[in-house]
Amino acid sequence: MNNSNVINLDNIRNDNQNNGLSATLRSALSQYLNDLDGENPGNIYELVIQQVEAPLLELIMSHVEGNQSKAAEYLGINRGTLRKKLKTYKLIK
Repeated sequence: MNNSNVINLDNIRNDNQNNGLSATLRSALSQYLNDLDGENPGNIYELVIQQVEAPLLELIMSHVEGNQSKAAEYLGINRGTLRKKLKTYKLIK
């Protein structure tokens, strides 16, 4: 049997065990999946990204006092990409 597409989740969990953010996300996502009670969640990747990205952008922008260039640098993304994301989440006009 070819297991090339199978990921050993136990190793991933052990590697990230002490990472508070990973543990919190894992717990919240596990609860979300359990609450679905067998229903198809749809586009779960996009849901998780949106739930994490919006507060990340908001907190970074607050930390750098609205300086988009500095925020882009902190995030490791292009300033244009940052502006697009800020508009998406209605953090700027």
